[in-house]
Amino acid sequence: MPDAPVGEDRQVIRLASAQDPRIADYTSLTEVRLRTLREPAEGLYIAESSRVLRRALAAGHRPRSFFLAEKWLDGLADVLAAYPDVPAYVGTPELLEEITGFHLHRGAMAAMHRPAPVPVDELLAGAARVARRSRIAVLENLTDHTNVGAVFRSAAAIGVDAVLVTPQCADPLYRRAIRVSMGTVFQVPWTRIESWPEDVGLLKAAGYVVAGMTLGGGAITLDELVAEDHEKLALVFGTEGEGLTPETDRVLDRRVTIPMMNGVDSLNVAASSAVAFYATR
Repeated sequence: MPDAPVGEDRQVIRLASAQDPRIADYTSLTEVRLRTLREPAEGLYIAESSRVLRRALAAGHRPRSFFLAEKWLDGLADVLAAYPDVPAYVGTPELLEEITGFHLHRGAMAAMHRPAPVPVDELLAGAARVARRSRIAVLENLTDHTNVGAVFRSAAAIGVDAVLVTPQCADPLYRRAIRVSMGTVFQVPWTRIESWPEDVGLLKAAGYVVAGMTLGGGAITLDELVAEDHEKLALVFGTEGEGLTPETDRVLDRRVTIPMMNGVDSLNVAASSAVAFYATR
C-alpha cells in the first residue's frame, strides 16, 4: 500500500510517496512509447510549465489535476482558486523528480482533458470566417514532436489560420510539442484529418489551392506561388526524411520549392514552414 498523504486539505494534496495511485498521470513521463500510446487513448495530455498551462486554460481546456512544488503555490494561487474542485498535488522537488523522471523546474504541470476533435469542414469554415484570404498548413506524417511544435509556433506568429495533421503525424498535444510551441498549439485552430490524401478533396471543395512543398522536379518557386495571389491556400509539408508521399504529390494543385544556395539541398521542415508562411502572409 502507498504511504498515506500528509498535510491534505480540500484541494492541495501534499504527497508523501511516489507510489500514490492518484498521480498515475504523471509517472514515467520520459517513456516516450508509453506516453504516445497512453495519452490519446485516455483522453489526456500534459501541460508543462506555468505559462503553457495558463495558455491551455485560456483556450478553454479543462484540467484534471495540477502537479507542482510547494514554492509555486503562490504563483498559481489564482489558477487554483478558479478551479477549486481540481486537486493540486504538491511535493518536494526530489519527490516530483522521482515521479516524473526529470527535474521539474518550469513552475508546474497539469494533466488536462483532451478536447474533442473538430471536424475538418468545421475547421475550414472557421478559417474562412476569420479572413477572406485564408491560409492553412497540412503536416503530412511529421514524426518529430520538436518540428511539430516549431511549425505551430511559426503558424501562430505569422498568422496561419489553421493546421491539419494527417493520421500518422506526431501528436501536437504531446508535451514536447506543446513546450517547443510555447503553448501556441492552443492558439492555432487544428484538427487531425481522418483520411489522407483522400480528403484533399475537402480542401479543394472549400476553395483552397493545395500546394505541396517539395524538392522534386517540375516545381514552381515560392516566389512564383506568391505571385499567383491565391485567396485560399493550403501549404502541405512532408515528413522530415522523405518529404511528400507519391500519393499526395499526385493530387496537388501546385508543387512548390524554395530555391537553395551554396550547395545546401534543403531546409528543415520547421524552417521551411516559417519561410513559406511569411512569404505567403
